[in-house]
Amino acid sequence: MKLKFNHAAAAIGGISALLVMAGALLVSHPAAATPKFAAETGKSCGDCHTAAAGGGPLTPLGEKFKANGNKMPK
Repeated sequence: MKLKFNHAAAAIGGISALLVMAGALLVSHPAAATPKFAAETGKSCGDCHTAAAGGGPLTPLGEKFKANGNKMPK
């Protein structure tokens, strides 16, 4: 039995994939922390993040910073 290729279904699938990818780009947000912030505050990235180079889950200090409107807690 020979299968037929359905061009319309393939086109719809391709368009759908492009729309999903475009939507993901529109709703994504860049990270707010930067090396400049670390230099200005004297804090290393690892002070707020579990990974020493930054990124990953937040440490307790990072959670307090986030809860304080992205300002260093006093």
